Amino acid sequence: MELAKPSSVFAIQDHQSSSPPTPIWKTVVVASIAAGIQFGWALQLSLLTPYVQLLGIPHKWAAFIWLCGPISGMIVQPVVGYHSDRCTSRFGRRRPFIAAGAVLVAIAVFLIGYAADIGRVSGDPLHNTIKTRAVAVFVVGFWILDVANNMLQGPCRALLADLSGTSARRTRTANALYSFFMAVGNVLGYAAGSFSNLHKMFPFARTQACDLYCANLKSCFFLSIALLLILTIIAFATVHETPLNRADIAVVEAGKPFYSQMMNAFRQLKRPMWVLLLVTCLNWIGWFPFLLFDTDWMGREVYGGTVGEGPRGRLYDLGVRVGSLGLMLNSVVLGLMSLAVEFLGRGVGGVKRLWGGVNFLLALCLALTVLVSKLAASWRHSLSGELHPPPIGIKAGALSLFAVMGVPLAITYSIPFALASIFCHSSGAGQGLSLGVLNLAIVVPQMMVSVASGPWDARFGGGNLPAFVVGAFAAALSGVLALTMLPAPPPDVPNTKDERTQPSS
Repeated sequence: MELAKPSSVFAIQDHQSSSPPTPIWKTVVVASIAAGIQFGWALQLSLLTPYVQLLGIPHKWAAFIWLCGPISGMIVQPVVGYHSDRCTSRFGRRRPFIAAGAVLVAIAVFLIGYAADIGRVSGDPLHNTIKTRAVAVFVVGFWILDVANNMLQGPCRALLADLSGTSARRTRTANALYSFFMAVGNVLGYAAGSFSNLHKMFPFARTQACDLYCANLKSCFFLSIALLLILTIIAFATVHETPLNRADIAVVEAGKPFYSQMMNAFRQLKRPMWVLLLVTCLNWIGWFPFLLFDTDWMGREVYGGTVGEGPRGRLYDLGVRVGSLGLMLNSVVLGLMSLAVEFLGRGVGGVKRLWGGVNFLLALCLALTVLVSKLAASWRHSLSGELHPPPIGIKAGALSLFAVMGVPLAITYSIPFALASIFCHSSGAGQGLSLGVLNLAIVVPQMMVSVASGPWDARFGGGNLPAFVVGAFAAALSGVLALTMLPAPPPDVPNTKDERTQPSS
């Protein structure tokens, strides 16, 4: 029985996807843009929290800076995706948005990297106080960067879908390639963040207002924008789109606007999807404190350093660089485990059990950060005030946690999105809209953690451990709900003939 196709933007998508798949090398070229996007994103995760504290923002308020990520993810991606479906530019539907995103990234990187210099020229003092002008420039640049990243990601994925035509196999391959290049970008970004001499490539980076750490961050962003622009230019030069005719969008103009479709999708959600949203929400409450403060945890709790100059400042910088190395190990494990998700799901009896099990592993790893921190503090106490990096055993334990957490992260990046597509299929909203609904269950807890984690940590004496403990409880609860309440998806029914003849949804 064939379902009636709703009068919506999906009519345009089906019209545009009626052509056969393009050569695979074009898919690879477009997917490679993800490496440039993720390079900059990895630098944000590993280096920017220490940087904002260097500008004078207290630790308890640093998390508020990160509100722009989930807010822009909740607003920008759906809006850009909605309008890119209707774009009638002669350059194509997706490429204008990708180009605009790349230009905005370049502007944002300049503002972030030169925030301290601009603040100094504008009258900020050099001593350790809150550099208000530099903070203002940084915040503007940081918000532009997150908006630009979200402008890039949605159209890139949509362009990959366009290039895949009606081939379900090519669509899966395109998304796998995008995930692969995300892992490549992560490794490059975290590796760059772990080196302390990158500023020597750009001698002009270090200034009176921009110390060694700031100069290294600035140099990392120079490399990031160079990689993104090179990959984007190559993609634009080799991959072209067929412009959308204005007559084609007449089919959908009488349909409901995007947000009306979103609200309609919420009204039609069945219980399995609501449980999935709850489990996903708790899962991200578990993840976001660590993703936000992982390198800061290495600098503060593991290495015993503090933000600023002097011996403790150098210890903190060393800890942040080692944390960046840990994030690189995490990304390597993430990439390898992403290739094994289907195999592991069969081995444990289904993806529901796999997701529930790795959520308990996430909870255990977050709890073990307390043990590693206490061991490091006990070792420092035995030194009677002398300042030294922690011994190899403590460093190895901390880095092991980073690496092991790549396993649950691979599941978090794959299984919830697959289940959302399955559970929302009956609503007729389409895969893109169902993933938009799932995205709300990701960005809302991110905003909650951004607002609450700083004051929560300060209430218990500062540091990062209070938020990590809350994350551990949330991750454990998400594991319980995944195992007990989340319905198992229906089994796969092989039907090669249908896959060859029916367009993918």
